[in-house]
Amino acid sequence: MKNKLLKFLFLFCIPVLGYSQNSALDTIRVFYLGGQSNMDGYGYSKDLPDSLNQPFENIYIFHGNPVKDDQKNGGLGKWEVLQAGHGAGFSSNGKENKLSNRFGVELSFAKKMQALYPNSKIAIIKYSKGGTSIDSETSRKNSCWEPSYKSETDINQYDHFLTTVRNALKVKDINADGKEDYLLLSGIVWMQGESDAHDEEVAKRYYPNLKRLMELLRASFHSADLPIVLGKISDSGNNAEGKIWEYGELVQYAQEKFVRLDVNAAIVRSTKSYQYSDKWHYNSAGFIDLGEKFAEALHHCIHQNTNN
Repeated sequence: MKNKLLKFLFLFCIPVLGYSQNSALDTIRVFYLGGQSNMDGYGYSKDLPDSLNQPFENIYIFHGNPVKDDQKNGGLGKWEVLQAGHGAGFSSNGKENKLSNRFGVELSFAKKMQALYPNSKIAIIKYSKGGTSIDSETSRKNSCWEPSYKSETDINQYDHFLTTVRNALKVKDINADGKEDYLLLSGIVWMQGESDAHDEEVAKRYYPNLKRLMELLRASFHSADLPIVLGKISDSGNNAEGKIWEYGELVQYAQEKFVRLDVNAAIVRSTKSYQYSDKWHYNSAGFIDLGEKFAEALHHCIHQNTNN
């Protein structure tokens, strides 16, 4: 059984982003990207335009090694300049990142954020894992974000997230320019919910599960009102019954409820218009558009209640 107290103590041992901001520090805006496979990213790098298929100047990424529950190497990673290859199939041993031939929303998201904040350096912390649920009673094995979920070794996706954040934030000079960093955490992007749409009872619990998890993610970054943008799940309809996620509407309702009741949250609904590369994942053009929409929504969310 999970020791919840130890897990929450571990949560608050994560260092606070940044220090007392002054001109001697290198200010970098940081965003967290998380969720399941449509956050992993199934776009093909060969489909990218030249503007997105090259290393980005002044944009960095820490991509935590994505693994199943019960594995102890989840969340390993290394800061590097953002480029294509941080989609499905990416892995890291903490010393070397192994890029894949896929990409997710991180490329167009970062490019758009750089345009919205032209005088800022941008950094992304990414940890996502395909097939994952946020419900403690999920029937999907080795794939849960809920801290109270009982796995064989008491290690699940929530632990891998915490490890990712801890590993990312212990580096004091992520761009290796010789200046200590002030990391200005600016928002969370969450693309997940399909795995919770298979079971009616799980889908009915999606709102309280989502609210709890988002509170935990905010707490891990020491910000109770950190802006959050959700990606609304959609359905390819690519099976004989005409629907992949049998209870998808319940999850969609819960997502809309969350952003309706949380003044620091927004939702991207453009997913309903995307083409799919298979039954479950958007095509390359969809991931490019989704990244841009996430950036626009998060930028609006940041500035509607703050002056950051």
